[in-house]
Amino acid sequence: MRKLVGRSRDSLIKVKEGGGKKPPQGLQRQSLTTSHKQADAWPVSQRRVYRTTTHVPQELGQIMDSETFEKSRLYQLDKSTFSFWSGLYSEVEGTMILLCGGIPFLWNLSGQISGRAGFGPEYEIVQSLVFLLLATLFSAVTGLPWSLYNTFVIEEKHGFNQQTLGFFFKDAIKKFIVTQCILLPVTSLLLYIIKIGGDYFFIYAWLFTLVVSLVLVTIYADYIAPLFDKFIPLPEGELKQQIETMAKSIDFPLTKVYVVEGSKRSSHSNAYFYGFFKNKRIVLFDTLLEDYSALNKEPSGEDGENEETKSKTKNKKQGCKNEEVLAVLGHELGHWKLGHTVKNIIISQMNSFLCFFLFAVLIGRKELFAAFGFYDTQPTLIGLMIIFQFIFSPYNEVLSFCLTVLSRRFEFQADAFAKELGKAKDLYSALIKLNKDNLGFPVSDWIFSMWHYSHPPLLERLQALKDAKQE
Repeated sequence: MRKLVGRSRDSLIKVKEGGGKKPPQGLQRQSLTTSHKQADAWPVSQRRVYRTTTHVPQELGQIMDSETFEKSRLYQLDKSTFSFWSGLYSEVEGTMILLCGGIPFLWNLSGQISGRAGFGPEYEIVQSLVFLLLATLFSAVTGLPWSLYNTFVIEEKHGFNQQTLGFFFKDAIKKFIVTQCILLPVTSLLLYIIKIGGDYFFIYAWLFTLVVSLVLVTIYADYIAPLFDKFIPLPEGELKQQIETMAKSIDFPLTKVYVVEGSKRSSHSNAYFYGFFKNKRIVLFDTLLEDYSALNKEPSGEDGENEETKSKTKNKKQGCKNEEVLAVLGHELGHWKLGHTVKNIIISQMNSFLCFFLFAVLIGRKELFAAFGFYDTQPTLIGLMIIFQFIFSPYNEVLSFCLTVLSRRFEFQADAFAKELGKAKDLYSALIKLNKDNLGFPVSDWIFSMWHYSHPPLLERLQALKDAKQE
């Protein structure tokens, strides 16, 4: 059922693999560091690279020591193994649900529950909400062992996890409750719009989802993210002044800069900016900042171990120096200056409109419902699930690849913008440092990289910046 209700896994040098709550995808929000998409399928060719590339390639000799190279190789190998088994389980689970009639069974169960509460078959929206609640609960329960293993075995083994079991479960419960508080009202309104929208309901449904997306992006960092992490304004000082000066130099309407305590859950790094029009804000994870990261501070020994998080001071300095942080911000603000954010919004909304239009064309096909065990009824929510998840699956794969190609192009353009700001040298060192901090493996199979990496491989970006430094 995890596949049937959706499970997002993406992150931007992959710096935020295990930590923090990710902001809503897309609209007016950019991550401030670099990454690649995580593949759900087993990358055989890339796994072979992890197994056989045991020595630092000559071209990497000046930027990566053998110890870090081996650590990153083993980390990525463990993640690849986990991805294979979790992906296999997900496929088997989804197949068994389809073959055994799991979807109509859950729908009928939802009807029984809503019926006992006094809502008959005519209250389809109520039954749909019960179905959605049960489906997401099933997804959360069956996904829990995989999440526990990933956090407390893989991330723990490689020194990234900072959570205790108590913090983990508290976080998971809070996440589930917040998700339901958003998902159920939005879904009920969407279903109602589709019911009363007439022949042009797809236009109203698209406009509704557009408004919801804009609202979520607007309120995420101010009201949702603080439920999970502590946000504090970046203290007055040299870094804040330099950020404000750079933003002003390119007419970026910056209003606030926050630091989030990402080190409470993971030592992975991340950053992003968000906001509309003249009200944009930057969020920096403390693990990204060398001078602010709690992982670089010596434990005081006064309070002992925190009840919710663990203190794991490393021997190495983590994060970037101020000049490197500014270089990374220069790259990311380049996305805004070059219009990448607006272009992504336009593409996203064109795709959303197309999907709702095709949904309107296909929703009346009874054979689609019959293929999934619905012979007498055609619930709107089930139609959305069938068409968006299964019928559109080939289209979604092609679209994903096209967006990956476009994203890589945007990344090179943003790097070029950082060069124009005179940040090539600092961005060069920041990319190396972040890749090292997050144990990114710099060697990749070209086919795997072309299909999955939303950002160019590290060596390609470094070569472009190196050419700029020599000019």
